[in-house]
Amino acid sequence: MNLPLRVLLGVSGGIAAIKAPEIVRRLRERGHEVRCILTPNAGSFVAPLPLEVLTGSPVLREEYLQANNSGRELHIEMGRWADVLCVAPATCNVLARLALGLADDFLTTTALVFEGPLVIAPAMSSEMGSKEVVQGHLQTLQDRGVRKVGPVVGALATGEIGAGRMAEPAEIVAAIEEIYRQEADLRDRTVLIAAGPTREPLDPIRYLSNRSTGKMGFSLAAEAAARGARTYLVSGPVELPTPDGVERIDVVTALEMESRMNELAPLADLVIMSAAVADFRPRSVSREKIKKGTGTPEIDLEPNPDILSGLKEVAAQAVRVGFAAETQNLEAEALRKLEAKKAHFIVANDVSRADVGFASDDNEVVVFSRDGEPVRIPRQSKQRIARELLDLFVEALNTREAGIAPSSQ
Repeated sequence: MNLPLRVLLGVSGGIAAIKAPEIVRRLRERGHEVRCILTPNAGSFVAPLPLEVLTGSPVLREEYLQANNSGRELHIEMGRWADVLCVAPATCNVLARLALGLADDFLTTTALVFEGPLVIAPAMSSEMGSKEVVQGHLQTLQDRGVRKVGPVVGALATGEIGAGRMAEPAEIVAAIEEIYRQEADLRDRTVLIAAGPTREPLDPIRYLSNRSTGKMGFSLAAEAAARGARTYLVSGPVELPTPDGVERIDVVTALEMESRMNELAPLADLVIMSAAVADFRPRSVSREKIKKGTGTPEIDLEPNPDILSGLKEVAAQAVRVGFAAETQNLEAEALRKLEAKKAHFIVANDVSRADVGFASDDNEVVVFSRDGEPVRIPRQSKQRIARELLDLFVEALNTREAGIAPSSQ
């Protein structure tokens, strides 16, 4: 990390709150700035004074939500100030409020404002932690990109040994630093992503297309931008909002997508071709609506360009990634495309399944590369798939910087 972090530590009302001063001490020893928020119940377990002495700043509590003469909205100020928000301990109550987007105290109000990485360190009894509703809240938060550290097996407040003990302060501090490293590991990089379908017009009304919704590509763009990359997203027609920090370029046809990708590819360190480009387009487009009464039309098709393969010259300096959406012979098709497209990676998935792929919020993929065994990423949300994929691609970028050129160039 180039600079110390500004860490906002939220402490909620559980016995593990007694470890908050140790978390602060370790963060300060490593040069980070720290501010603390205490929930109303946390004050029963840890006093504000030790935290104020260790941080050198007032502890933020409920009174800061009340009207005062300063005219400042401190929850907004704190949300903008922090690089990382860490909630330790994160009780079942706080997990539920974070998952549901409730904002009824200083901590949850600030969390709703905060746009950076959020780290949670759950702490609860084994019985509470095993409940389906609690696991559901944890899953919701992780699907949004929240990073979880612990809980671990150990002695609980009841005196029993079980899963639910908060991770130790050293682990929490390491997780905060690792999360930030991951969030920033594409800083000073440029990432170019193509997403969604293309539409190839038959007449002014009809077109050839496919079922791609663009969710996978948009998840990749959101993750790349969150990790600090300058992110260009060339998108076919989809109904998705533009992720924060992403520069979006909308296109319709394969030829338009090819043109914009060729224009931007020389800038890129990483090119991800996740778009489902139509393989064919009509050789000619009717100026008028084709009428049923004129009989069944004969449509003469011609192939669209293979955009990723065509980028091998203009993006020779970049790590290039293709996608293979298949209904059969997944591995054989992925390996064929890996060679034909001169890609460094092919991400393959079975779109014949109803539970993953097109239109689904989940995916399951196998990543093929020229070096190494295939990497299988099991079914999970597309946001989490995006995170794991970018971990692989960042490693490839770092390998290039170390002077080991990918063998596909």
